Amino acid sequence: MEKSVTFFRAKARERRRMAIRKKIHGTAERPRLVVFRSLSNIYAQIIDDVEGKTLVAMSTKAKEETFTGKTKTDKSFEVGEKLAKRALDKGITQVCFDRAGYKFHGRVKALADGARKAGLNF
Repeated sequence: MEKSVTFFRAKARERRRMAIRKKIHGTAERPRLVVFRSLSNIYAQIIDDVEGKTLVAMSTKAKEETFTGKTKTDKSFEVGEKLAKRALDKGITQVCFDRAGYKFHGRVKALADGARKAGLNF
């Protein structure tokens, strides 16, 4: 059975994700902002790992939100801004950023920049 390039790429990302998770742990004072990037959407959650609960979540698929950006990168920036506004409303000001094995580049960087611009510290 042949394995595709996609299989090996996914395995490599999973290995990087687990290496990052060994070092990053979210607490109540400083929860973890984790990013998942699919081909057409981006998802972000702020998680308290001690309790195992998602505190705030936002994605480009959110039904109650509309995004004005034309590109996926523009929409990612908006997701970061809207996630930060929701977090600040809940009293979360500091987070640790978990890029989940993705390069800090493109859409992942745009999301982080949007969250920083809206007031989150990491």
